[in-house]
Amino acid sequence: LSNMAKHDADKPRLDLVPPGIIEAVGIVRGYGTQKYGDPDNWRQVEPERYVAALMRHLCQFLRDPNGRDPESGIPHLYHMACNVAFLVEMYMQEMD
Repeated sequence: LSNMAKHDADKPRLDLVPPGIIEAVGIVRGYGTQKYGDPDNWRQVEPERYVAALMRHLCQFLRDPNGRDPESGIPHLYHMACNVAFLVEMYMQEMD
């Protein structure tokens, strides 16, 4: 098997992504999908609202790194990860 050519040099190294970020986003997405019903509703929100939410969660995180969002009970850091994930997805094509 080791002699087989694998043409993946230009592909992102997803095996290097710490699993915690994937789990954090999954937790927030699960909560949001349960709350709003539609797993794709986040795509209908203006990016500026995600920036504002990111900043609110960042301020709360800076005040208390172990703090949790009072509504969801999920750590502010996880909400930040999800907001960043949404923004990356929204702006990725524009950046390329």
